[in-house]
Amino acid sequence: MDLSLNDDEVMLQRSLEAFFSSESGPDCVRAAEPVGFDDGLWRRVVHLGTPMMAMPEAVGGGSASTMASVIAVQEAGRRLAPIPLAEAIAANSVLARSGPAELAAAAGHGALGTLAIRPPLNGVYRLVPAGAVADVVIVIFNDELIALRRKRSGDRPYSMPPPNLGCSPIADVDLHDEAFERIVLTSGAEAHQIYADALTEWMLLTAAALDGLRGAALDLAVEYVKARKVFGTPVGWFQAVQHRLADLSMSGDGARLLVSKAAWARQQRLDTAANLAMMAFLFTAEVSFKTCREAVQFHGGYGFTLEYDIQLYLRRAKAWSLAAGDPHVIYQQLAAQLFPETQE
Repeated sequence: MDLSLNDDEVMLQRSLEAFFSSESGPDCVRAAEPVGFDDGLWRRVVHLGTPMMAMPEAVGGGSASTMASVIAVQEAGRRLAPIPLAEAIAANSVLARSGPAELAAAAGHGALGTLAIRPPLNGVYRLVPAGAVADVVIVIFNDELIALRRKRSGDRPYSMPPPNLGCSPIADVDLHDEAFERIVLTSGAEAHQIYADALTEWMLLTAAALDGLRGAALDLAVEYVKARKVFGTPVGWFQAVQHRLADLSMSGDGARLLVSKAAWARQQRLDTAANLAMMAFLFTAEVSFKTCREAVQFHGGYGFTLEYDIQLYLRRAKAWSLAAGDPHVIYQQLAAQLFPETQE
């Protein structure tokens, strides 16, 4: 197992790092609030081909590897890019496998897809990631995999998201809403298999976004304690601060390793890929939030003010980690997969 990046992946990482550093700074993130979506940035990312990079070339994609998608979302997460890149890549994978050619092709023209992560309640999918800005929402209903295509697309957002900590463009999506056209993609066992695979991909990519966020938050903390002085001494000179930063760095290395291993397993089509993606999502969510929480504390009282960038990371670390619902439920699902003999 080789988890190191090859030359093409290193080049992709540097290119996307430069792009998101230029296009998605803190001012861009703040300007996108409270919706949490920048349509101009989305169109520029579409122009690069990033949301379609993992789709087959036959439908206009780049046939990129899983690791390439992970790299893209990591760099977007590092800059808190206000676009639902993980959701779009996962949804496009579904459309490439089972959707009509017109739906798959629309992604190349800026159509934004997403997944309903939680099961429906009376036909309503609650808090769908990017639901407020999506042109296509992929849902599973009974034994059918369905694409809900918005009949009229225009200026986003299509609805105002409810107030939320991370300023994410979430929205409830009603299966029976006349604003959507229902397109059955497939049914039966194939429908559940494709949806489960898309959910695995989304968890892996969201873990990658959280890892990128975590790394940037740690960098902010390090720079602050090096510059901030108390009684003429940099805060970072004190060993108590140094040890906490070292612990966060080690935990972060573990999170990034797990994300890379999950990406490798998915690329190799191993049976462990789904469980590793869940592990990566859960562990990276914990580590990223802890890192951001500590980073806020290193900033002292300033960390809680809107003028400092670190609060942008803390809020999104919490919000992104809850996008799939209660983490305890996901832990229980993972335990059932790993230790079926312990389940009643």
